Formats: sequence, C-alpha cells, structure tokens
Amino acid sequence: MQKFDFLVIESDQKRAESVMTALYFLGYRPQHGKTCDSVDESTHAWRAAYIGSIADAADSERQFALLDTAPHIPILLASDSEWVERFSSAKSPFAARSALLEFPLRYAQVAEAMRSVDARILGGHSGKLRFVGRSAPISRVNALIRQVAPFDSSVLVLGESGTGKEMVARAIHDNSPRSDKPFIAINCGAIPAELLESELFGHEKGAFTGAISARKGRFEMAEGGTLFLDEIGDMSLPMQVKLLRVLQERVFERVGGNRAQRCDVRIIAATHRNLEQSIAHGQFREDLYYRLSVFPLELPSLRERLDDLSVLVAEFNQRLARRGLGVVRFSAGAMHALHGYTWPGNVRELANLVERMAILFPHGEVCCGDLPEKYRGQQAGDEMRDTGLLALIEGAAPFAADEDLHLAADTSGLLPMEGLDLKDHLTVIEVGLIRQALEATGGVVAHAARLLHMQRTTLVEKLRKYGLQGSLAV
Repeated sequence: MQKFDFLVIESDQKRAESVMTALYFLGYRPQHGKTCDSVDESTHAWRAAYIGSIADAADSERQFALLDTAPHIPILLASDSEWVERFSSAKSPFAARSALLEFPLRYAQVAEAMRSVDARILGGHSGKLRFVGRSAPISRVNALIRQVAPFDSSVLVLGESGTGKEMVARAIHDNSPRSDKPFIAINCGAIPAELLESELFGHEKGAFTGAISARKGRFEMAEGGTLFLDEIGDMSLPMQVKLLRVLQERVFERVGGNRAQRCDVRIIAATHRNLEQSIAHGQFREDLYYRLSVFPLELPSLRERLDDLSVLVAEFNQRLARRGLGVVRFSAGAMHALHGYTWPGNVRELANLVERMAILFPHGEVCCGDLPEKYRGQQAGDEMRDTGLLALIEGAAPFAADEDLHLAADTSGLLPMEGLDLKDHLTVIEVGLIRQALEATGGVVAHAARLLHMQRTTLVEKLRKYGLQGSLAV
C-alpha cells in the first residue's frame, strides 16, 4: 500500500475537499491533518504540505508539528491564510520553498505551484539543476552533482537509455566555474569509427578525400568548457587508445596535421553499457575506464523513482504548454496504471507518452482506458467496468447479479495454472470500481455511493478499510 505523501492542513471542509481532490488527480496520496495524530514511517512519507486556515491555534500547532519529520518539503499556502506571513515572508526560513494558491482552485494552478517550488528547491542557490523530482534516488543524484560540479574531475555517468545522462552532464557544466564556456556533446556510438577521430580532433585541408578545408574538432570547440562523450562504451578500441593519450597529456593533433595543440577541457563521459563487463570481454580498455571514472555517477531508472511520476508529468506539461500544446492530466486510475509499468524507456518514454496524450486529449483528462494498451497493466475487465459505470451515470438499469458474473468471467480470462488469491483479486476489483466512481463524480463520496448503489457510510468504511480516506473527502 502506498504511503500518505501530502499533508493538508485546512479547517474549511469545502476547501480541504477541493485541495485533496486536485492532489489526488495529480497522483499524490494526501491526508487531512485533522485525521492524522502521528506520523509513522510505514504509512507516511510527506513530500509536500498545503496550509490554509485553521480556527483553533492550538490545533494548528499540533498539525504543524507533523511536518517535523520532513523539514525541507515544499509548502503550498492559501493566499488568504492567516499563516502567509509566517511561511512566505522574506524573513521566513520557509520562503524559498513556499508558493501561494488562489481560490477557486484549478488543477493547473496546483501543478504549476508544485513545479515552481520543486525547481527552486532542487536548483539550490544557483537555480541551474535540471533534475525534477523529490524521491530519495534523484535527491542523491542532485547532491552528487552539486558536490562534483566545482571541480575539474572527470565524471562517468552510468545509467539505462532515457534516464537523462546528457542532462546530468549539462547540469554539472552549468554549476561549474566553466559555465560561461562552451558545452560540446558528441555521441561516440552514432559516428562511424573512421570519422570519429576527425570529429574529435579536427582535420587539416587535404587530410583525406573530401577534406576541402581545415576544420576544428570537438576538443577545440569545447576549449575552456566541457566535452561530453556520450555512449563512450561504443567507441572502437583503436580510437580508445588515441583518446587515452589526449586525456593523459592534454595534447592532440588534427588529422593530417603535425602541430600539437594543448587543450583545456573538462571531460564527462556516459554509457548505458556495463564497462567492467566490456573490459572483461576485451571490448574496452581498463586504463581508459579508470581515467574516465574519477567520479562515477549512476542514474536511477524511472522504475526506481516512481514517486516522481506526478512531478515529472507536471514538468512535461509545462514544457508542452511553452510549445503551444494543450496540457493534459492523468486520472488516478491512469496514474495507478503508470506506477505498475516497467518503463524500459525511462524518463524519455514518459515524456513521449505525455506529449502523445496531450495531442490526443488537449486540455482533457486521460483515464486508464485511454492509455496505450501496454501501459494499462494487468487490470482485466477495465473496459467492462467503465461501460457499467457509464450506464450508471446515464441512469441505465444496473446489471443483474448473474449478468455481472457472466461478464466478469468473459473479461477476466482463465484461472491461472498456479491459481490466485480470490480475496485479493476481488479486493483489487472493488478498489478499482470505487476509484472509478470517485473519478466520475469529482471525488464527491455521496455521489459515488449512489453510483455504486450503497450507503454513503458503507463507502466511507470501505475507503478507510482500503486506506483511501486520506485521498478524498469523506
């Protein structure tokens, strides 16, 4: 079960409902402060907090004390809250991580507020760090970037394709004393081996067929700045020898030339390959590996930082908006499905998905059924349940019990050979239907209960049973 990750401090029940519903659709799992007596590591992991108005001063301090377990998280403040001065004034220690919210509340406003506060926190004093997210793995990456950026040490960035290795290199450069000098990137795996030497070191006129004029290489272009050698693991062995000499002596010659040129560049290399295995197989030079990996920095895959999904979606929405595309929001069911996907393409794949959905559903909401099939996971029967909910919303007669069983049997497939835990399976179906009813009614529990043909108090008990009461107004 996911932990509560957003604290809502608000005595106005209507406002609390509005905030919690918006956060729910953003993919957070909020909890109302008045229902939280203590914070437990097994059930709570605050990533942010909302603070509105609280009539009782003593109760407000009790709820503020819940934040002691997460002293550096972002804070969203109602613009008319009596606590604005305490949390957002220039003298307040919370000012750099606070943002104001205007009412009536809008989904896009909450997303933008979270994005801007995250950018300020992650950017530190320089404001130049590019990695978005509040998860522990990405926080460690940002901390390492800050530590290594001021020095000229070579950095080797490791990670799967799509994790953002070039962004790490750019962040290191932007936070270094070389930030006003060039940042030059070259993909060593995309250039044929016979041309890579010329691309790196340049060539003189007539050095080879087609060399009609002298040309600078990437080392010369990056003089005084940073040279990023992407996919270094794909470089041929002969080229590795030449690169090693340049890294050791900081001297190179253009192809076809005989004049030695000194270079002052910082080297950042990256690869998705396991270089230690490549060394064992004779595909990569061990001496070059140790020359490059003075400071190794490994990027987490997206499946290791799923807590950042909602923040990343908001960030990609902002980028799309700057390009003139309509932003798109993902329903709670869709976010749940995305949390269950393995993300082989990592953050790049997520960015592509958000853009695709923004084109298909501009300024709309993406439900689980709208996602491409591979992202929906093993949620069998979703389409049937969506149809049933639509019929309920439109006032159609509900299915009879035997019809329900017949349809469920048709859509859920055969019993697995290894069997299944029926109780858990039915729980998943029940939670899915409850979530869909809440989505269809904007998070209003009374309306959702009518859709599900049950008493409101029964639904409230089920929300508590399944740990959903902190995500919606009850």
